[in-house]
Amino acid sequence: MKTAIAEPAPAGASAPALNAAAVGNPPPAGALPGKLFAIALAGGVAVCYARWWAAMDGYEVVILALAAAGLVYAGNAWPPLRAFMAGTGAVASLLCWQLGRDIGGAVAVDNLASGPVSQPVLLGSGALIGVATLASIAGWVGQRARLAAIGRAATWSGLGLAAAAFLTRWYESYRIGAGMGHIPVSNLYEVFVVFIILTGLMMLYMASRYRAAGFTVFTLPLLCAAYAFLFWYGGVRGAGAITPLIPALQSYWMKLHVPANFLAYGAFSIAAMLGGARLLSGRRFMRSRMPDPAWIDEAVYRAIASGFACFTVATILGALWAAEAWGGYWSWDPKETWALAVWLNYAAWLHLRMLGKVSAPVLAWWAVAGLFVTLFAFLGVNMYLAGLHSYGSL
Repeated sequence: MKTAIAEPAPAGASAPALNAAAVGNPPPAGALPGKLFAIALAGGVAVCYARWWAAMDGYEVVILALAAAGLVYAGNAWPPLRAFMAGTGAVASLLCWQLGRDIGGAVAVDNLASGPVSQPVLLGSGALIGVATLASIAGWVGQRARLAAIGRAATWSGLGLAAAAFLTRWYESYRIGAGMGHIPVSNLYEVFVVFIILTGLMMLYMASRYRAAGFTVFTLPLLCAAYAFLFWYGGVRGAGAITPLIPALQSYWMKLHVPANFLAYGAFSIAAMLGGARLLSGRRFMRSRMPDPAWIDEAVYRAIASGFACFTVATILGALWAAEAWGGYWSWDPKETWALAVWLNYAAWLHLRMLGKVSAPVLAWWAVAGLFVTLFAFLGVNMYLAGLHSYGSL
């Protein structure tokens, strides 16, 4: 028996309010009470302060408190995120505890750098996202709720394992030795993991915000492609090893600039995938499986607007970092030049949309094309152009 998994919105309807019971937005393990979640986070921050206060500078003390406050806010705005973070924290804690017991026995510290324990966890994460992609597409095409539910559960689980692997790698870097510890956003391998986690979570949020499970169908293949690159880069190229930070990366700016950049890249990627969905939305097959085109237009706009805001902040932070590391705010390095091209591209998109001078289909095409500009700024520059950002090269 077939059961519809998404209902199209009536023409002209406004975007729905966030609804925890909406299709595409079931909590991964039940809704965790907001107060309990906030208390648990506060307890975790207190433990970190008690254990590592002597090793923390003023910046780290403040940023930890602000990060916890931000997570509480995000969890209250989107309740499924609370259960996701609690589950991820539990898995990462178990992995780190087991790793701490094994170091010196089954696991040698010297081997952690070349073969981090977090890598097999990433493999499991990629396998789950592959299952999620197949199940979600099959459930969406056949309008079968059970397959769609399997796809959602596998998506949440896969992203949870990726986040746990990220946290475990962070812990591993500190266990290797003095001078090795750092947040894992220092090279292309590590930031690809960040991209997968952030893009996946934004995808699930957009699917819930617009009550459209079909949104995940268009974005999950992008995550599969990211995993394929990650496994090739880490396996064939041996880029998964944990290495010490070069001097230019030994800065607190890195901990702000890189996450802001990849929030933007994730949002732009989702906008491109939804732009493709918008271009196909007029077909008969799509009408019963996607929201009204006006809703998709709104989703593309919100993705680009949020990505543009994050990218603007990231660019400003990057300029401040460059002034500290290289003595100047802007040097027309290839990475900086292409970052400016990305910024101008989406600034023009937002400007023309607000003026109402460009039709929705053209804006959808533009969102798709914009991904190629972003992709070149992200990867192409590293592959073909040399510059100050050579630490991110392939």
